[in-house]
Amino acid sequence: MNAYIFPGQGAQFSGMGLDLFEASALAQEYFNQANDILGFPITDIMFEGEAEDLKQTKVTQPAIFLHSVILSKVLGDTFQPDMVAGHSLGELSALVANGTLNFEDGLRLVSQRALAMQKACELQPSTMAAVLGLEDQVVEEVCAAAKGIVVAANYNCPGQLVISGDIPAIEAACETLKEKGARRALVLPVGGAFHSPLMEPAREELAAAIENTTFNTPSCPIYQNVSTTAITDPKVIKENLMAQLTAPVKWTQSMQQMIADGATNFIEVGPGKVLQGLMRKIDRNVTASGATLPE
Repeated sequence: MNAYIFPGQGAQFSGMGLDLFEASALAQEYFNQANDILGFPITDIMFEGEAEDLKQTKVTQPAIFLHSVILSKVLGDTFQPDMVAGHSLGELSALVANGTLNFEDGLRLVSQRALAMQKACELQPSTMAAVLGLEDQVVEEVCAAAKGIVVAANYNCPGQLVISGDIPAIEAACETLKEKGARRALVLPVGGAFHSPLMEPAREELAAAIENTTFNTPSCPIYQNVSTTAITDPKVIKENLMAQLTAPVKWTQSMQQMIADGATNFIEVGPGKVLQGLMRKIDRNVTASGATLPE
């Protein structure tokens, strides 16, 4: 069975999407529509912008979404998912790919999500850190014992967990995790504590936007970050998406569940190869590749 997976923030690069734009009239239509919906020429930043320009959350999130979704559209009949999943932001790309959301609504939600997260970041200085080489349980115990806000945010693959919280708590947790034997506990260059209680203002804002958006019955199940199981009920999909900003991304668990449910072939749709790399650490018995443009 084919599982299509969609990357999140961090996969962006200068020049992203230009090959799609040049290869396909359909892609050009979608990119031009995106410029109109967003009210600024995001294609200029994607195709010609510096890495620094692409780092702004209000640009990064729509850019990755557009790259992923437009690629899935250009794949045409070769795009035949039996199941989908997306890492954090990628969940919205996956929901457009399986027909739960239409393109325009998906892009509007991504834009609102990015702006809401940016605002939440400005309310309180906060950050995230990558922890390598420790059991999840050890990291969870250190987070639970820490002073201040620090939580497990991204379960990326066995031995790689990202924590999220306020800056002093993250810095203290990193020291403790190194003492506990972490190979690395490294503060990441991000502007906020995504997937933590500090995103509550953004969650409330995005929940209102999600509530007012039409969700259709999908063409195939989505394995959501919050639940890790196959979901097809639009009402449940909505609820899980509303909870996502303050809840952890259970990526390892979602991938393991997809494999248990019969997925043997994982195809990453979007910029970069981050999810393919994670899949090799989650289970080497399945194939993981990137989606390529049809000849």
